[in-house]
Amino acid sequence: MSMARSFTSDDEVFMRRALALAARGQGYVEPNPVVGCVLVRNRCVVGEGYHRRFGQAHAEINALAHAGAEARGATAYVTLEPCCHHGKTPPCTDTLIAAGVRRIVVAMRDPFPEVRGRGFRVLRSAGIDVSSGLCEVDAKRLNGPYLKRQQTGMPWVILKWAQSLDGKIATRTGDSQWISGERSRAYAHRIRGRVDAVIVGVGTVRADDPMLTCRHGRPRRLATRVVIDPTLRIPMGAQLVRTAREIPTLIVSNRSTSQLQRARRYERAGVEVLGVRETKKGLDLGLLLKELGRRGMSNVMVEGGGKTLGSFFDAGLADELFVFVARRIIGGASAQSPLAGRGPARMRDLRPCVAVQHRQSGEDDLYYVVLTDSAA
Repeated sequence: MSMARSFTSDDEVFMRRALALAARGQGYVEPNPVVGCVLVRNRCVVGEGYHRRFGQAHAEINALAHAGAEARGATAYVTLEPCCHHGKTPPCTDTLIAAGVRRIVVAMRDPFPEVRGRGFRVLRSAGIDVSSGLCEVDAKRLNGPYLKRQQTGMPWVILKWAQSLDGKIATRTGDSQWISGERSRAYAHRIRGRVDAVIVGVGTVRADDPMLTCRHGRPRRLATRVVIDPTLRIPMGAQLVRTAREIPTLIVSNRSTSQLQRARRYERAGVEVLGVRETKKGLDLGLLLKELGRRGMSNVMVEGGGKTLGSFFDAGLADELFVFVARRIIGGASAQSPLAGRGPARMRDLRPCVAVQHRQSGEDDLYYVVLTDSAA
């Protein structure tokens, strides 16, 4: 086990730089964790790096390459316990030892079974001063998707929607284009561009005929389009079906419907049809997430409509929210709300928010809400 100790203000500055570097890997390195590393000698940064892409050099290796001979005698600030096993790359512990690093400060232990404290022991046995726990809460939240998949086998679930000031996601006729402004829509597309899957309900497909692709900026990964459609009501002419041979598309139906002849029509068009057990509350979304996790997915985003968003929220499966609030009022008792599920019966049953951040998004307000405490 690693031992935490008191850290200086300089230590925190360098670790926060390492965390900022680690975040650059989001969307590129999954299902691996995002990791950053900063090498410091005499209070000066001599090398830094981060894990850039899955299967490529880890953060420590990139930082050591940047530092060269300056790494000898340096302190390494690393956001995750260095690996000590042979995977797609050699052990980082061996390279750190060979480079002559004197001290290593780590934000958090790696829960991966082949590491989990062994990295610390290897480094200490080589005479390196190792301490951990600096900025641990931030490191765990940054790697929430990695930690959740290690613990549960499920990907991290992001709910995203745009609403009016009075909490409506569409008018009483279902018109929703567009509630939020152009900058907010571009930001939402960038989130699409770093997740493994985008999930919507069949009602959204029938109403809007979306493509569900990232069309702002260069996507970091290609998200699978997932449609919750228990009875296979998606029109064969929908854009999702017509483009399924170019972009992975998955329809999730109940098990009995998935065996019907009409399921074969979608499959001939290039769509995968997945049958999932149905409960009194609808399709078993937990089983769906387990399957997506088994396929290597770390982050999925649920975009709507209200029934689908509400189903994930009611089931306690949402980890993070991106809520774009337009400074407009829609009104109407029958206008749609974002979480159109059952909801809790009592105020004391409300799910607490771990963290809430607010910032401007063009003419809109963006609320970023964390529901799952990865640091717990």
